[in-house]
Amino acid sequence: MTEAPRPLILDLVAFVAARPRPHAEVLEAWRTSCPRLTVWEDALEAGYVACRDGMVVATEKGRAALQTR
Repeated sequence: MTEAPRPLILDLVAFVAARPRPHAEVLEAWRTSCPRLTVWEDALEAGYVACRDGMVVATEKGRAALQTR
């Protein structure tokens, strides 16, 4: 059984699905020092977002997760 993405992860996916964003901009907006709030890391590890040529984009898996939101 797969776990549904957390709402904050879907917010991040929506943020980059609107348009590809520079890696630095995404980290500035989504990085946190709280070890229990790992939105950026979790989205990347789950395959919902990807880095391509210095830009962060929503993957097909990420866009599909948004559709089920």
